Amino acid sequence: MGWMHTARFLTTAPELHFLPALEVPEIAFVGRSNAGKSTCINTLTQQRQLAFASRKPGRTQHINLFALGKQGVTDAVLTDLPGYGYAAVPQRDKIRWQQVMANYLVSRENLAGVVLLIDPRLGMTELDEVLLEVIRPRVEAGLKFMLLLTKADKLTRSEQAKALSIARLQAGGGEARLFSALKRQGVEDVAQRLWQWTHPAPTGD
Repeated sequence: MGWMHTARFLTTAPELHFLPALEVPEIAFVGRSNAGKSTCINTLTQQRQLAFASRKPGRTQHINLFALGKQGVTDAVLTDLPGYGYAAVPQRDKIRWQQVMANYLVSRENLAGVVLLIDPRLGMTELDEVLLEVIRPRVEAGLKFMLLLTKADKLTRSEQAKALSIARLQAGGGEARLFSALKRQGVEDVAQRLWQWTHPAPTGD
């Protein structure tokens, strides 16, 4: 867990080509504008305002990178991709951002894992499914993938179990987990998983 708390702002970019080329593994957080992405990142890193949670969802239209690693050493990066699907954003901006995100997810060389956040009360939307299709070839080639069901505290135990079983079917080669910033449900599990993704155990000969 302590490793996640080392997160610090690295850079922000309006377009893909402004991102620095990095050697360290990168984990991208993606999801609808109201899926609780900023809250999730802030909870995992124990920093209130690391990821900007706008009062008007869909307004954060930059790719934000956060460095992880102790004592000035960056050993991994968290990427906060802009939320998508918010109705108040002009259509041309939506399309442009969908293209930027798709390009990032397909071409970012050091991308090690993707966390797709979903509000289990709404379920997976058409845009979520499009995103899954975009990354499917990379997941099949070894990219780590997690469907994270946020705001789990809004569901009863039985609703949580049902949502989780559906998500596991939808994750297509990835994994699914429940998460609640309010109740701190899944926080340690997710943090540990992200550590494992970015620090794979050495394989024997």
